[in-house]
Amino acid sequence: MKTLCTFLATVLCSIALTGCQTMSNADVGTMTGAVAGGLLGSTVGQGRGQVMAIAAGAAAGALVGHAIGKNMDDSDRARMNQALEGNSVGQPAYWKNQNTGAKYKVTPVKNVTVKDNKYCREYQTVATINGQQQKMYGTACRQPDGSWKAVK
Repeated sequence: MKTLCTFLATVLCSIALTGCQTMSNADVGTMTGAVAGGLLGSTVGQGRGQVMAIAAGAAAGALVGHAIGKNMDDSDRARMNQALEGNSVGQPAYWKNQNTGAKYKVTPVKNVTVKDNKYCREYQTVATINGQQQKMYGTACRQPDGSWKAVK
């Protein structure tokens, strides 16, 4: 089961990363949320219960990721890049998008290495969109051009 989960997560991440150029913000958010939710669900239970937890986690993650991704625009992504680049672990960045009214809090949680890239960070995003607070966890790595790209 663990091998299956790892395989599915790898496939979904690959699809999300290779398709980012043509995918909408909502699509990228949906994929990222589904992968994160599925991985979180894989830590619960065994056998059939674990399969149900993975499915439920992926579905919930996809919904949250879609909502956050749909509402993020270029200025929000720039603010998120700034937080990942400049904030210390545990130091949140806050902002409100004047066009959409969405409020964001992005906190780098941990510095990590992903596939030989030493410039990666796990982060938590808390978004308040239309009065509803939503949380999403992810991992992003600094790209050669200095931007940050979600990898999980």
